[in-house]
Amino acid sequence: MRKAVPLHLLAAFFVVFTVFSVVNADDPYKYYTWTVTYGAISPLGVSQQAILINGQFPGPKLEVVTNDNIVLNLINKLDQPFLLTWNGIKQRKNSWQDGVLGTNCPIPPNSNYTYKLQAKDQIGTFTYFPSTLLHKAAGGYGVLNIYQRPRIPIPFPSPDGDFSLLVGDWYKSSHMTLQEALDSGKSLPAPDGVLINGQTHSTFSGDQGKTYMFRISNVGLSTSLNFRIQGHTMKLVEVEGSHTIQNIYDSLDVHVGQSIAVLVTLNQPPKDYYIVASTRFSKQVLTATAVLHYTGSQTPVSGPLPAAPTGLLHWSMRQARTFRWNLTANAARPNPQGSFHYGKITTTKTIVLANSAPLINGKKRYAVNRVSYVNSDTPLKLADHFNIPGVFSMNSIQSLPSDGPAYVATSVIPTFLHDFIEVVFQNTEFAMQSWHLDGYDFWVVGYGSGQWSPAKRRTYNLVDATTRHTAQVYPNSWTTILVSLDNQGMWNLRSAIWERQYLGQQLYLRVWTSQQSLANEYDIPSNALLCGKAAGRRV
Repeated sequence: MRKAVPLHLLAAFFVVFTVFSVVNADDPYKYYTWTVTYGAISPLGVSQQAILINGQFPGPKLEVVTNDNIVLNLINKLDQPFLLTWNGIKQRKNSWQDGVLGTNCPIPPNSNYTYKLQAKDQIGTFTYFPSTLLHKAAGGYGVLNIYQRPRIPIPFPSPDGDFSLLVGDWYKSSHMTLQEALDSGKSLPAPDGVLINGQTHSTFSGDQGKTYMFRISNVGLSTSLNFRIQGHTMKLVEVEGSHTIQNIYDSLDVHVGQSIAVLVTLNQPPKDYYIVASTRFSKQVLTATAVLHYTGSQTPVSGPLPAAPTGLLHWSMRQARTFRWNLTANAARPNPQGSFHYGKITTTKTIVLANSAPLINGKKRYAVNRVSYVNSDTPLKLADHFNIPGVFSMNSIQSLPSDGPAYVATSVIPTFLHDFIEVVFQNTEFAMQSWHLDGYDFWVVGYGSGQWSPAKRRTYNLVDATTRHTAQVYPNSWTTILVSLDNQGMWNLRSAIWERQYLGQQLYLRVWTSQQSLANEYDIPSNALLCGKAAGRRV
């Protein structure tokens, strides 16, 4: 626990803070009230119960500017506890607001919680979605775009328009039915369709000769998607807050949990053109279409849909390697002052995480290094703050794979503030994986087939690898990321494929320092919900 601040010092700090707040007008506050309810929708022609936010599916678009402070009162009118997480928002020094069960008590039915977070030093395309149970299968997700402040130029002319596309697989079955299947030890069935912004058909309009930004986010549960526009190429300019070398693509693979932004110039004869998102690496190809409409066009879409890539895993991996960081971009990003280059830092720790799909007590689970994660009734962050023993273990999971039976635990890997770590995701299954780390973005330095070994480091991109928050791992392959642990807190490292996350393919990184101060981490919020063994404690 931190020592109390003397009252005379606290008063002096308040005066200074007040003056600073008035002068520092670049960081405004934006206030929102969102109410979460159930509602009936029929995106695939069958009426089903969805999760709505302020009556909307998808939820309201959250658009802010770099360094804006967001104060969002979330009212839960569901019959189950609920949380939203802010996918890709770094939550600088503030894992208290991360919105996952390791950091926050879920919001009880007919109750509320006010998130207080800042879009600190970020620009780009992000999303929010429910982190509790199988709620994501019922909706509750939405767009979260962070725009640059005027003083921060972006490395391309401002587009003439900005379209956000939430693309993902969808089930006709309710989220409760899907959860019951997982709880009984069954896998989820194949999805029933693909939606774009909650629909199977939608239209995006623009003028001939103008250039528009398309922000594409895969908000599905399980399936990689390929995105393309009939008769048009796409210039990739941003990946999850990282401005990229502006390569041109006919189509782009977007994996579960990922977001990209492309520029599209309407340089074709004025008519309507297909926008297509189709599943990748699945037995049955599911497709959603939308329309790119040239203003004034009277010619409807026609002809065959633009074809998906004929190449599969190796094609996709080769494309992923072409995503490169724009090192000359003057924009919010990791290490904006250029004080270090990631490729020249010696790593302090290597963590190799191997996924598996074992049976535990006769039921299917998913595991990492033989450990299948189980949520505690007490958020790990609260247990750490209040020094409550027995909630989680920092010895239950090893940093390297080992042989032996799988088991369940509330697993945490200990790390230290300012460590620079190498994390290798080893996929020994013939299924696509997707991994996300809260609180950070990271450099994706390598993809490869087969088994990772230290010799594979010779293949790493240590010059201009992109930073992002979610990295795909191809079947029977590996992916390596480098992470600068500059954000103290308790951070969720999880599969973005929700069945795997729900059944144990996740863990937490405890980023800690003995020098506890407000310079490293904010205090527990005064409105923090307390539950489990933390119930009744004084904030």
